Formats: sequence, C-alpha cells, structure tokens
Amino acid sequence: MSNLELAPSVMRFYGETANEDSRLRTSADGRMELVRTQELLRRFLPPAPARVLDVGGGTGIHAEWLVEDGYDVTLVDPVPRHVEHASAVCSAIVGDARDLNEPDGSFDVVQLFGPLYHLPDREDRRTALAEAHRVVKPGGLVAAAAINRYASLFEHVTYAQLHKERIRDSVSRILETAVYDGVRGFTLSYFHKAEELVSELVESGLTDVQVFGIEGPAWSLVKAAEQQPGEGPTDELIASAMEAARMAEPYPELLAASSHLLAVGRAPAVSAGASAD
Repeated sequence: MSNLELAPSVMRFYGETANEDSRLRTSADGRMELVRTQELLRRFLPPAPARVLDVGGGTGIHAEWLVEDGYDVTLVDPVPRHVEHASAVCSAIVGDARDLNEPDGSFDVVQLFGPLYHLPDREDRRTALAEAHRVVKPGGLVAAAAINRYASLFEHVTYAQLHKERIRDSVSRILETAVYDGVRGFTLSYFHKAEELVSELVESGLTDVQVFGIEGPAWSLVKAAEQQPGEGPTDELIASAMEAARMAEPYPELLAASSHLLAVGRAPAVSAGASAD
C-alpha cells in the first residue's frame, strides 16, 4: 500500500458491508459507546461555536450531535458513501487522516474516532496524529478513539464462541500481535493498550493527555444479554453498566476491560512572546 491508501478490506467493509451509523444507534453496546463518547468529549470541548474537524467521521453520527450543540463541523472520511451521507449533516469531503487538506492551526478541535482503528502500521498512526496536531490551533483539543487490545476477548465470550478453536486462535493472535487481519467478519484492525495510546498522542507533541474507557468494564454484560433469546438487556442493566463506566474512571487498571478507549490531549499553547494569528 502507498502511504495514502487504506487496505482494500477496510474500504470494502465500510463501503459495501458495514453500517457504523446503525451499529451506534441500535445495538446496546453501540448506544453505550455513543452516549459515553458524547459525555466524555463534552467535558473538554470549548464553547460553541467552535470549529471541529471530524476526521474519519463516517456517516456523520458524531457530527450530527456536535452541529446540534452549535459547533461548526467539517467532516473528512476516505469512504465516498460515508461522505455522501454526512453531507446532509455538515460540510463533508473525501480525504485521508494522514494528509489533511486543511491549513495549519485552523480548527479548535480535531477528533479521530476511527482512523486509528485501521492503521496497523505505527508510522501511519504517527502521521495521522501529527496531522491532527498540525491543523488544530495552539491550545486546541485533539481527541482520538482506539479499540482496546482486549475487546475481542470479551466480545467473543458474549457471542458464546471463544471456546471454538478457530475463534480462540484468532483472538489469541490479536492479543499477541495487536492486529486482526480482516480475513472474515471484521476488517483489518489495530488494538491499542491504554498506555500505548497515551504514548502515541504524547509523541505527536500533545500535552495534558488523558485516557478513558468509553464503555467501561461492564459493557460485555450488556452485549451478552443482547445476544440471548428474549427482549435483550433491560434499561436498568444498561444504566448500571453506564454508571460502572463512570465509576471506573479513576482506576486505570480497569481500562483493559473497556471495548474502546478515548484519549484527549491539547496542542501546546503559544509560548510567551510568540504571536498567534
């Protein structure tokens, strides 16, 4: 692959197979992910109207609530189908997280809720984060999501599949290598440890980096309940799992149990004596 190509399996998955918008709106753990992402990001966002660049923003599911909150959102995504859908929500263009066609220091917030999932090469992730840092204003916010290293372990228990040899071997490879090859089911993916995600943001020059478990340590209980016959997880179970996510925040050892991670950091403010245009 050239530096500006995604793996064909990633483009096929999102261009022809997956509906990420539907997953976040309809599945129980997807709804937890969406609500918790909103909850966490709103703690750090500057007041509206501020300019937000939604990199890898898919069909605009996060852009939608940001626009409703009063933010000026531009979305960038490599999948034309996504961009066409998102254009009904905000300004949307086809582009790559590793080569953003935006001026330096032009956005108050840059969010990457997807690009790091599908860049298994560390240099590609480094480039994507460097681009986010480049286009955010001094003192601006960068937020990046990642799939947790251990997510597949928990997930395949919820499907009651982990004891099967093929699944066990596949999950074992993810735990050992941090990469899923995308042969079946999901697509080519990278699975972060929390400390690794923090390190990558820090290496890109961001400061005050913090990491959160988005769904928290009880998301797999909700997902397991959804897989069983019947009406699925109760509102009480979902509310309890959401509260567990909030209660787990001060305890970094519990990050490993979340399905997704969210890291936030800031571009260094302009140093004393420097000018900002």
